[in-house]
Amino acid sequence: MNLLHIPLIKALLKNRWPQFTIIVIALAGFILAILSGFFGTPVGSRNFGIIFVWIAWWAILMLVAVPFFGRGWCGICPIPAPGEWIQRGAMLGPRGQAKGATLSKSKGLGRRWPKRFRNIWLQNGSFLLVALFSTVILPQPRVTAIVLVAFLFVAVGASLIFERRAFCRYLCPVGGFIGLYSQLAPVEVRVVDTAVCKSHTEKTCYTGNDDGYGCPWDVFPPGMVKNTYCGTCMECLRTCPHDNIAINIRAIGTDLSVERNRKLDEAYKAFIMLGAAAVYSAVLLGPWGTLKLAAYSVGTLPWMAYATSFLTLILLALPGIFWLMVWFGKRLSDASQPTKKLFISQAYALIPLGLTAWIAFSLSFVFANFSYVLVALSDPFGWGWDLIGTAGIGWTPWLTNLTPFLQVGVLVGGFIWAAITSSKIASEKLDAARAARLSTPVIGFCLVFTLTLMGLLIA
Repeated sequence: MNLLHIPLIKALLKNRWPQFTIIVIALAGFILAILSGFFGTPVGSRNFGIIFVWIAWWAILMLVAVPFFGRGWCGICPIPAPGEWIQRGAMLGPRGQAKGATLSKSKGLGRRWPKRFRNIWLQNGSFLLVALFSTVILPQPRVTAIVLVAFLFVAVGASLIFERRAFCRYLCPVGGFIGLYSQLAPVEVRVVDTAVCKSHTEKTCYTGNDDGYGCPWDVFPPGMVKNTYCGTCMECLRTCPHDNIAINIRAIGTDLSVERNRKLDEAYKAFIMLGAAAVYSAVLLGPWGTLKLAAYSVGTLPWMAYATSFLTLILLALPGIFWLMVWFGKRLSDASQPTKKLFISQAYALIPLGLTAWIAFSLSFVFANFSYVLVALSDPFGWGWDLIGTAGIGWTPWLTNLTPFLQVGVLVGGFIWAAITSSKIASEKLDAARAARLSTPVIGFCLVFTLTLMGLLIA
């Protein structure tokens, strides 16, 4: 189903003002989070920056935006907006500028991103960097503010040096995992008919025209087969002269069946997200005081041991065990494909498992702490204000008795989804019996991880 067949939706998405308004509101909240971090109370539970970044925004992102809308957040994210406005020399569209004003003719240096780094390895590294120091970032408003300013500074700098949204595509630690899990979303932006694109020599969806900018994400829409790198900015919808762009409602996880463009950097992102979910569950929710102390004592020898263990688990142990499972499955099935290729393709079965792991983890602290949102709205700096009359609301955990059951249901669903995905991927090159033998060790890996996470979250 193409949502653009609904006139109201099409009109709202082609019009720049709704999107621009949301971005401006989000940017105002972003700036308020920075200001409250620097000048507000150091008590995290009373500080707007902490509550709205790590509770409200995270809840919206992991429980709603990513599962249902994929990269929808990227289309309204405020972080790249100032740099993009400077780059374009405009806050809205190119109307009123010289004919043919496109993103490639930026106000900055407009350099191409280096070819060797046109992947998500740097995003993998930036996420790991944030994850390692998250025990300092999450509870301390000032540190959160510094991180937000750093994101803004890097995003603006990238826009001044490189063309298009280089920060979003190649550097943003959040964008990497949103892109990975967007493959599961029931919404996609695609061309309606590739034959129409072939007959249109100007390719304005990529280069831009008087109605819009060339794709900020450096994606050629006719060649797009997965959601991973589409930022849902809607520029292609605005620039296509043949009305050949669709926003389709589809079956969840459709992109996992696409054999094309399965890559090692995305496979490793799946392991990074799996491992981080497990470590966060152990550190932030578990009962192990020694582990908590090590994770929170940044710069000390115990923290260095924690950091080494964290990186070893994510970069070596999990991929290594998974490689052995794939190798074993290859021997059992007598598959002719190289082990590396099987490793990469089977790693995509971990994507639904990873998303459900993060959803289950998020349920633990979002329901427990969401009542702080109303307090922070009324008194964002913790200065004793009561703007909307909710500053006096006490801490009220939500659905505490129901949360474990929800987590079990989510994790079981993720395991079943991963098992089905592994079997489908194995069946692409093998008959049913051999495919079952190939996928069985991988499914065993997913089962052990699921049970481990259940123990960390619920036991």
